[in-house]
Amino acid sequence: MTRELLPTATPARTRAAMLELLRPHRALAWAGFAVMVVATSVGLLTQPLLGHIVDLVTGHRPAGTLTAPVVLLALVAAAQGVTTALGMSLVSKLGETVLAELRERFVERALLLPLDRLEKAGSGDLTARVTQDVSRVAEAVRHALPELARSGLAILLTLGALAVLDWRFLVAVLLAVPVQAHTARWYTSRATPLYAKERIAAGAQQQQLLDSIGGAATVRAYRLEDRHTGRVTERSRAAVDLTLRGVRLVLGFYSRLHVGEYLGLAAVLVVGFVLVRDDSVSIGTATAAALYFHSLFGPINTALVLLDDAQSAAAGLARLVGVVDEPAPRAPQEPAPEETGTVPVVTLTGVGHAYTPGRPVLHDVDLVLRPKERVALVGASGAGKTTLAKLIAGIHRPTSGRIDIGGAEPVESGRTVALVTQEVHVFAGPLTDNLRLAGPGATDGELREALERVGALGWAEALPDGLETVVGDGGHRLTPDRAQQLALARLVLADPPVAVLDEATAEAGSAGAQVLEKAADRALDGRTALIVAHRLSQAASADRVVVLEHGRVAESGTHDELRAAGGPYAALWRAWSENRSTDV
Repeated sequence: MTRELLPTATPARTRAAMLELLRPHRALAWAGFAVMVVATSVGLLTQPLLGHIVDLVTGHRPAGTLTAPVVLLALVAAAQGVTTALGMSLVSKLGETVLAELRERFVERALLLPLDRLEKAGSGDLTARVTQDVSRVAEAVRHALPELARSGLAILLTLGALAVLDWRFLVAVLLAVPVQAHTARWYTSRATPLYAKERIAAGAQQQQLLDSIGGAATVRAYRLEDRHTGRVTERSRAAVDLTLRGVRLVLGFYSRLHVGEYLGLAAVLVVGFVLVRDDSVSIGTATAAALYFHSLFGPINTALVLLDDAQSAAAGLARLVGVVDEPAPRAPQEPAPEETGTVPVVTLTGVGHAYTPGRPVLHDVDLVLRPKERVALVGASGAGKTTLAKLIAGIHRPTSGRIDIGGAEPVESGRTVALVTQEVHVFAGPLTDNLRLAGPGATDGELREALERVGALGWAEALPDGLETVVGDGGHRLTPDRAQQLALARLVLADPPVAVLDEATAEAGSAGAQVLEKAADRALDGRTALIVAHRLSQAASADRVVVLEHGRVAESGTHDELRAAGGPYAALWRAWSENRSTDV
């Protein structure tokens, strides 16, 4: 399947999205800005005070005259420390608030993305965004944003202070601006696309690792180790090459910054010498000007260096906004009050599907699942069983034809259809929370009834803390068959009228197969069900069996009818009966 990565927002759209997030917090933003202005302004009193002390010393004034300016220096330092801490905390609060809202929007939209869209993009792309990109943006918000705000204010106010001392000092300082501006423009024009490519390469690398490691058994079975190792190496080399390009870019950036610093400092010293020689300013004033420019080294370098973090964060932010801006799926239609509790008819008319254009997996499938009918879907590997199950469950839309469930398409049918597969995720947390995912309002009694119905209440109550036992990562590990029982209990609690089981008992060994099949039978009671049968014993107990061959319906009938017909199903049954451990 060709990967179609999730979109990345344009710079203009990313800026607009951030303004939208900031708009409700204007008061906090202005408060933080005002306090930072006060803190920076107070700090700018340090250089004139030091210049005044120089004038006192060069004028051979009594030592006692130094007391007042020294005390003032101490007060300035204390006041600047307090106001800076307050201002930084307000700016950090603003950044964290906006980041939290962005994260919430990202997660909300990511959870609503159509599953076929996620499958096309690959889990690596979304994983990289929700981990690496979020981390980079969070790091920038917590460290780069407050420092950048403080540095920007310090630069602007210091330039104003230089003009107050003497406009010629400001002119001297501005000689460094073209060099620094050119450096910033040179860097940003290269950094933005480079970091965007780096993030995409990291997502592709992660996806390849997930594919290769997750499918290790298949890779070994088909002796594809060298091919997959080559793919991992290729993706890793691409990511490393882009990282090294970024390192070389940053080194060039720093080298150019030093040129501007030396040029500006030399200009200020020359102007100060000339002005003092002409008695236009005192030595103290020239000293204050030199100290002002020297104090600019920190904020200018910080601001320009933070461009590195800012560009990297901007690339990650654009990838987050790209997901947030994905069109929301059409809201599912909730059943009308009078229809609640009814079991709809599932009708497939001329359904075809292709993951890759020109290579259909299903061809003109016509099928009707009558209310409360249990239909087993069987066929050889690659026949299209899982694809058909996903179409009915609404994970994919058919390429051609139509699927109708009670008058609506699967993706619009709300909670009408539930899918249970052999891949069950057990969330970290109490067992009760895992169950209430399917029934948020379920009482403890209803949880126990659901577990009892699928034969899981015994082992659930025997856990160390009973149903409150923490399961999943970091907690009590559930065996594959118990995890499947948990999934079936969720099905009972969700209580959909239509259920699709895609080899939901395949992970159980032969010892647990009968237990799971009995649990599935109880969970499906009263529902229309399509069962992708891993074991033909499930087909034998179904109301009807549908056989798929090469994406087409080859046979349909009861177990006895198809065995007597001597067709594909009869051949599958003979092979399975001869070796009960053989998967179909």
